[in-house]
Amino acid sequence: MLQMLCYSYRCSFDKVLNFAKAFSKGESKIGNRKSKTPNGCKFAKIIFMTKRNKWILIYVGFFAVLLGVFYLLLFNDYDFSKSNLMVRNDNVTDFSFINQDGKKITEREVDGKVYVVEYFFTTCKGICPKMNANMRRVFDAFKDEPNFMIISHTCMPETDSVPLLKAYEANMINGKLVKNADGSYKIEYDTTSKPLNPKLLNPNWNFVTGDKAALYKMARQDYGIDNGKPDTTQLMQDQFIHTQFFALVDKQRRVRGMVYDGLNNDEVENLINDIKGLLKERVKTKHFMNGFSSDPN
Repeated sequence: MLQMLCYSYRCSFDKVLNFAKAFSKGESKIGNRKSKTPNGCKFAKIIFMTKRNKWILIYVGFFAVLLGVFYLLLFNDYDFSKSNLMVRNDNVTDFSFINQDGKKITEREVDGKVYVVEYFFTTCKGICPKMNANMRRVFDAFKDEPNFMIISHTCMPETDSVPLLKAYEANMINGKLVKNADGSYKIEYDTTSKPLNPKLLNPNWNFVTGDKAALYKMARQDYGIDNGKPDTTQLMQDQFIHTQFFALVDKQRRVRGMVYDGLNNDEVENLINDIKGLLKERVKTKHFMNGFSSDPN
């Protein structure tokens, strides 16, 4: 078109450029006469610009969606609610014990749950009542939480039978939690009153017994709440664990946080807060983040 204009009006190349600029503004100057670009040209230019903008928007939108999908895949498995609690043991081994109802309790019962463990025995008159008064505080805080559980292991399976554990449970669940003047807690219960049905009130506090060697192995090697090194020459039936410590396990069966002193009110409060943090964590395998690794961690 520009060559035709040059030939028709014998204009220089600079005049052609000026004409093109004027044309883009909707007007042109031919000779000494200034004329408006025909409306059809304006309309054609508008259509062209509209189509071009439309395709630009389509391309931008496409790449925005593509980028969004990429980041969705990248961060879908990332847990933004992840707690900062340290991992003390990244793999609690499988276990199998019997609870106060005669039910088998294994790792499957805690799958995807946060749980707290302790060791006690039913006839203990020393630290156990104080520990379990504090454990009752933990129970009261999360008794309606389906993703939480407490496992209280007996350290005297040779004497703590299922009926004894059931009676102990009734005292722990039905008793009245009382705060002492010194800030500690105790559980008061009336042995003359008819006990409530603990099965209805206690969906997530298990008092378990089982093989003594398996019970002690869990305390020492998995939960790390017994720092006493047993004499290798001592027979298992002569060994005895008496610890005041609680351990916290996350939804992926990893021991998290500190070793909590069950006799220390501040540490029990820390335990309750740490449980809240772990309950918020998601259980996700990070395959995309790890290059589709088979490692679930």
